[in-house]
Amino acid sequence: MIGKLKGLVDGFGDDWVLIDCGGVCYQVHCSTRTLQSLPRVGEATVVFIETILREDLIRLFGFATEAEKSWFLLLTTVQGVGARVALSILSVLTPSELSSAVALQDKAMVGRANGVGPKLAVRIVTELKGKVPAIGAVDAGTLGLQSALGEGVASSNVADAVSALTNLGYSSAQASAALARVVAKEGEDTATEKLIRLGLRELSQ
Repeated sequence: MIGKLKGLVDGFGDDWVLIDCGGVCYQVHCSTRTLQSLPRVGEATVVFIETILREDLIRLFGFATEAEKSWFLLLTTVQGVGARVALSILSVLTPSELSSAVALQDKAMVGRANGVGPKLAVRIVTELKGKVPAIGAVDAGTLGLQSALGEGVASSNVADAVSALTNLGYSSAQASAALARVVAKEGEDTATEKLIRLGLRELSQ
């Protein structure tokens, strides 16, 4: 089984990249975000790989980070989310943003992805509640709010703090990442006012 490819970028398609590994070119399907992060043709790259086998095809999916791969695998456990829809979600949301969207039960955020209707968005945030990919020792702000919360769902004080920071002009992703770091240090029972104050401190660094 292929876990990772190291090679030279040989070419790009709409949703794939060709990676030349010692003269053998692998076609790897990726999210838009991953494709944009890859170097130019002829330059060296590394992508994490998930292989999907079916009776009629073998398809490789590539990811810039282990976090993205882990979320891809988790997303495809949800009924109605195949590989293509999972890549669509990861094209518009980083792993941190996806984690925070699940923690805040923000179906609208997930629903921004092509192919994700209102019902599927609700199913995704509901079924992934409390499920966090095992990625190892990574900063809570990178993993998002869900990884910093015991139950994987934001309590009212955390949700209120996110809302307050977004009302001050910060994006939901920025606010969630900052508060994930705060909650990891202070605990999710911290008062809303303190969360906002410490969140602002994180955002000013």
